[in-house]
Amino acid sequence: LFRSLKSCSSAELRSWSGKAPAVAMVNIPKTRNTYCRKCKKHTPHKVSQYKTGKASLSAQGKRRYDKKQAGFGGQTKPVFHKKAKTTKKIVLKFECSKCKAKRMKPIKRTKHFELGTDSKKGSKNEYGGKYR
Repeated sequence: LFRSLKSCSSAELRSWSGKAPAVAMVNIPKTRNTYCRKCKKHTPHKVSQYKTGKASLSAQGKRRYDKKQAGFGGQTKPVFHKKAKTTKKIVLKFECSKCKAKRMKPIKRTKHFELGTDSKKGSKNEYGGKYR
């Protein structure tokens, strides 16, 4: 790697970095024709963004944590503060239109994510041209 960087020109070196280029917007269609494991063939799937459900109070970990926290003594478990990531991985939820089977598929990290919208820069305003 060092030798290949040494042989590059200064302009190439300036443009090269260890990180991938930042993507402005990820736009995914609301329907996708993809393989369904239940139907065992390609069918149209409805695409939506996965969202985490409400945490249950009766889950074992939550009951254990609440029991440990009860009474005097302050915070008993570590609270995470060193957050390094600025984005989360987007998870798509596919629902088969025939059998209603659902499956998840994670995609890349992005700050801006849209589902099936026509986002065009410099979209037309209601009055027409640029200087009206």
